[in-house]
Amino acid sequence: MLELTVQDARRLLMHGQGLLASPRRRASQAELERLIDQLGFVQVDSINVVERAHHLILWSRLHGYQRCWLDNLLSERRLFEHWTHDASLIPTRYLAHWHHRYQRYLERVRTHRWWEERLGADWQAGSQAILGRIEREGPLRSRDFEGGCQPGGWWSWKPPKAYLEYLWRTGQLAIRNRENFQKVYDLSQRVLPSFTPSSPEEHLDWACQSALERLGLATPAEVAGYWDCIDLARARSWCLRHARKVRLQGREYYALVDLPERLMELRDPPSGMRLLSPFDPVLRDRRRAQRLFGFDYRFEAFVPAPRRVYGYYVLPVLEGDRFVARIDPKLHRARKMLEIQGLWWEAECRPTASRRRALELAVERLGAFLGAERIEWSAG
Repeated sequence: MLELTVQDARRLLMHGQGLLASPRRRASQAELERLIDQLGFVQVDSINVVERAHHLILWSRLHGYQRCWLDNLLSERRLFEHWTHDASLIPTRYLAHWHHRYQRYLERVRTHRWWEERLGADWQAGSQAILGRIEREGPLRSRDFEGGCQPGGWWSWKPPKAYLEYLWRTGQLAIRNRENFQKVYDLSQRVLPSFTPSSPEEHLDWACQSALERLGLATPAEVAGYWDCIDLARARSWCLRHARKVRLQGREYYALVDLPERLMELRDPPSGMRLLSPFDPVLRDRRRAQRLFGFDYRFEAFVPAPRRVYGYYVLPVLEGDRFVARIDPKLHRARKMLEIQGLWWEAECRPTASRRRALELAVERLGAFLGAERIEWSAG
């Protein structure tokens, strides 16, 4: 059994998640599309203290990234928005595998109490009424339906919003675009290209193979969780039949059979420092981040303020293949000012003068991307 070092595993993950390529390489819309295809998907999130999650994830890997390129890929239907482990932007070429997700959601909605409470007993008639109105009137938002949502966020959905989400998650509606980050729903056939659904076997093979390509090595649970579209039993069965076992720190994991060749092709990480989104895919699994980077990161936006250790929207600082610090930034848009409210160096990292300067340069790059005309350090 092949024994891997932590550095091997760390760099395999970084390669799969687009972090070994230079972020200073030539940027273009075509390069952006290649990057998203490499990632598999880009998570979307509404928090905008600094910048939306998808923009930060892409910018951290491609410093010349322009937001309009992402808009173009969406309007050209090169990407579509749907669910992985969360709302995400996904290459349209993977659409053939979403038939299986639609079916899983259909079963879940029909049997899950949470959905039953929000859709009500007459959910089929309500859903058909929503579909009929969109068919007649064209794309609509939840706010276009009276009582679509009430204060309190997604936990407080009223029936029209719940119908829209049910129809979207089961593939009958699609997201045409967003207006001020609000979803604009339309009939799927008017938004997405037609496709031939993959077979269950093709879907399983794609889900597991593509997950291991991006994770490097993983447990069956991590393989199943990457796209969140297959169950653990099927992922475990696939790994036993098609993957190879490897060992890391005394534990067994699975990797693709061509792992030795992949290891030989790994490059050194780019120099300098980068600021990552709290929703970055290398941080999505807290235990994996601890295992491979020795970095304990918790997103504290949903933690009551008195119990936060760091801050509301803290960005991890990546130097080479190690996390060396974290900062708490806030963008004051009206004043075009980026404020650094907190800075914490990792215990094993010496904040030398050169490191401090590298961090300042990384923050300056972030400020330029955000359109900030000045930067203020109120901490550190």
